[in-house]
Amino acid sequence: MDRLACVNVPEFPMQILLRDHPEWRGTPAAVLEEDRPQSPVVWVNDHARRAGVRPGMRFAAALALSPTLNTGCVSPVHIAQEQDRLIARLRKFTPDIEPADEPGMCWVGLTGLEHLYPSPERWADAIRADLQETGMQATVVIGFTRFGTYAVAQISQGTRIFHDPADERTAAMDVPLARLALAPELRDTLAKLDVTTVRALVRLPEAGLLERFGVEPYRLHQAVGARSTALRPSAEPLPVRARRTLDTPETDLSRCLFVFKQMLDPMLATLAARGAALAALGIRLKFDRHGWQADHVRPAAPTLDSVQVLDLVRLRLETVRLSQAPAEAQRAAAGIVDIELTAEAVLATHEQLRFFGVHPHRDLAAGNRALARLRAELGEQAVVRARLRDGHLPESHVTWEPVAALTLPRPTLVPQRTLVRRIWTHPVPVATATTRQHDGWLILGTAYGAVDDLLGPYVVSGGWWVREVDRAYHFAQTRRGDLLWVYHDRRRRRWFLHGQVE
Repeated sequence: MDRLACVNVPEFPMQILLRDHPEWRGTPAAVLEEDRPQSPVVWVNDHARRAGVRPGMRFAAALALSPTLNTGCVSPVHIAQEQDRLIARLRKFTPDIEPADEPGMCWVGLTGLEHLYPSPERWADAIRADLQETGMQATVVIGFTRFGTYAVAQISQGTRIFHDPADERTAAMDVPLARLALAPELRDTLAKLDVTTVRALVRLPEAGLLERFGVEPYRLHQAVGARSTALRPSAEPLPVRARRTLDTPETDLSRCLFVFKQMLDPMLATLAARGAALAALGIRLKFDRHGWQADHVRPAAPTLDSVQVLDLVRLRLETVRLSQAPAEAQRAAAGIVDIELTAEAVLATHEQLRFFGVHPHRDLAAGNRALARLRAELGEQAVVRARLRDGHLPESHVTWEPVAALTLPRPTLVPQRTLVRRIWTHPVPVATATTRQHDGWLILGTAYGAVDDLLGPYVVSGGWWVREVDRAYHFAQTRRGDLLWVYHDRRRRRWFLHGQVE
């Protein structure tokens, strides 16, 4: 029978508060729900408990009982961040970790660890010692069932190991209900009926518990009888990274920042989807013929604001460019050829996620200012837009005209959306079919698959007044599902890719 362990950091928010305020150790302390006089007390330490302070009291009443009471708030976001750090540290000891609903508690698997640790006791002691380095006191109970280890962990300290399932069940049956995570009203009601332990609860019929007291005691009753030890381990989140290899060594700061923005925006979107925010951004730059240079920027607070992060990146890149050190100056002058970014994430607040979810409105004035800067740097013909016109050949249907100012689009509703055919400015030569039936024709290589269907031809010829053309256009559908627009140049006897339908 596989064994598992329950790792419990009791009174997790209280331990977080005392770790953040070590000067409060040895004095009465309590965690408040909110920082106001009428806020309820959520957690208390032993010194406050001896002074008569109990969870559920108002802060003002608790202060009357213990005038030296130290109090603070631990936000749900902070608790969740600490829970993630707890799981990250436990991953050093086992890959199978299932977080419990209660903060500061996890079930972990022991399978396969017998070759790494001489005994379960040594393994449990190593976990407790590692968590103690972070200022957390933990309890580790090794047993055979989720509920058994969970219940015993509520009344134990240090390490406790069961070698027989019957011993674990006996110990769990004697756990007082007051030590389990039950609603105070339900706990008091059961106490009036002299149901104060797990053993007394399981003697009651399940159906009666559900009908009279609701779902909470019913689920507890079911959990006591559950025998499955299969864990549902949480997947370790992959780090959010991005890498871009530049075609040519880049020395222009503005163009570098533009590449950074292209890489950073999807990373922030990924973090937002995970409910996280950027705490730090690791930057690795590879300079032409000078190797890699690692650096990082850290915003004042975790953020999902790309403008704030890019501003820090700009300042950091400017220090590289303006460095007077000969080696760094040579490196900067050589140009950047590779960029690698790694995000260090923490849980985001609700306000941060709400800000990221709001799509910014289009600022035409800012857009026009950006276009003006492009024209000033690259010339008047640098900013153009496409306009349709009559033409015999497909590439003659579009002309480019200068853009004076941006305008908002005015889309019209259509009953049915049509496919879009994107046309390449310069047709690309592709491989020629080896048979007339085009069986197994790999136009763009094996990644796209062979051509399954070929529609056409649609002949375009003429143009004798400039240069004579004779093309047979086809729509080629590949096995991957792409719809390519190709033509056979009869005069040159070659196939070209001229576009793609999306």
